[in-house]
Amino acid sequence: MLTAGSCRVPTSAWATPASGLLFGTVTQIHDLTVTEQAAAIRSGETSSAEITEHYLGRIDRLNEQVGAFYTVTDELAREQAAAADKAVAASRRDGGAVPPLTGVPIPIKDLNMVAGVRLTYGSAVLTDNIATEDDYVVEHLRSAGIVIPGKTATPEFGLPCYTETRIGPPARTPWDLTRSAGGSSGGAAAAVSSGLAPAAQGSDGGGSIRIPASVCGLFGIKPTRGRISQGPMMPDLVGLSTDGPLARTVADAALLLDAMAGNHPGDMYTLPPLPTGESFLGYANTDPGKLRIARSLKPVVEGVEVHPDCVAAYEDASRLLAELGHDVEDFDPPFPVEAVPSFLALWFAMATLAPIAPEQEPDLLPLTRYLRGEGFKLSAADLLLHEGILQGSVRVALQALTGYDALLTPTLALPPRPVGWFDEVAPDENFVRQTLFTPWTALYNLSGQPAVSVPLFWSADGLPIGVMLAAGMGAEGILISLSAQLEAARPWRDRHPPIW
Repeated sequence: MLTAGSCRVPTSAWATPASGLLFGTVTQIHDLTVTEQAAAIRSGETSSAEITEHYLGRIDRLNEQVGAFYTVTDELAREQAAAADKAVAASRRDGGAVPPLTGVPIPIKDLNMVAGVRLTYGSAVLTDNIATEDDYVVEHLRSAGIVIPGKTATPEFGLPCYTETRIGPPARTPWDLTRSAGGSSGGAAAAVSSGLAPAAQGSDGGGSIRIPASVCGLFGIKPTRGRISQGPMMPDLVGLSTDGPLARTVADAALLLDAMAGNHPGDMYTLPPLPTGESFLGYANTDPGKLRIARSLKPVVEGVEVHPDCVAAYEDASRLLAELGHDVEDFDPPFPVEAVPSFLALWFAMATLAPIAPEQEPDLLPLTRYLRGEGFKLSAADLLLHEGILQGSVRVALQALTGYDALLTPTLALPPRPVGWFDEVAPDENFVRQTLFTPWTALYNLSGQPAVSVPLFWSADGLPIGVMLAAGMGAEGILISLSAQLEAARPWRDRHPPIW
């Protein structure tokens, strides 16, 4: 029910096959999933050091082409990998256990703090900014044992749905290097889809995990509001944004979500943990049962024309869900188009939160200056009114969805966009293009519901086209179980772009 630096390693490092019975004799390290890599490290079949060098080598060779990383923390990664291998050796000797992600390289988005590492927020104004502490989500991932190979590319302050800045090359989908990897977790998605990382941490304030997941052929989860702490520095305020995983498999994403989840004192939005004995990874191995699934092609934004490839992906997913035994019903969402300006107002207001002094404004990108300018026009009374309008709209929509287990829509209205397509027009028209490209994703940031993008479909041109599933508050388990069922019916983990 819906209620910084680069590395230099021998070329052979990125071509080293993983040896042993677990993988066979020809599998490359980057062919392995997160769960496979973690198991191989724990068993001693390979080491975190070997896996880390493999990925650092691929980053060194391929990053300029795909624009995935702004900062490569090779020294930190090697130190963490060595520590992970020591911990594994001690656990095997003493019979103890290590955390579930021990020794696995997982990059962090450059909107999140990693103590002692450059934090640009995607802005050239902050090129030399260094974080003094970890975000709580980074603390959680460290506790789970990850190795941090670097910080992934993000647009300026995470505001647009594409990743093209003055910090580094554009983030590109490896399925067509002339096209954008999306945003704002564009670098994270480019890294995973190109085999520069087995999975990645991202964040989503209006679709910023699901958009790049769709255009890069990945599985991405936007969790329920309050599932993951936004502290210690980022204010929750209206609760639009949350961290989450991008991965090649549902199980990998679920494993990362288990590691990321948790609240801290002072969080504005909180969510009880899963019951004792349950995990999101467990849901990836659980049959979802027969579900009642609503579906809709109706965009909330006026003027949207849904591309035939996106319609085809939606119809294809509908048929597959029906073949798997689910009841799939057409549904007309009651979310009013009159509420769209209220969401835009909140987005403008969020742009004003960037830590920029007035004298630095001219150095920002044109789109950022436009969004901040619109935001500074709003009064506190305006924002409270818009919040009220949105809350009322969400309440009506949630009530209408009572009785459904999930809702299916396209993730995006268009296939991956060419690099430069958004910036070729004036900032106000740029923003209109973004809203027409992403007319569904922000709904679940407003409501706080969990939502996923599932990579079931590729166009005739070889471009990935995702579909989106959403569920009720706290119901990530339903989405994970359902997505795992879709993945089993039509596996995608071994479908790779040419750069792979």
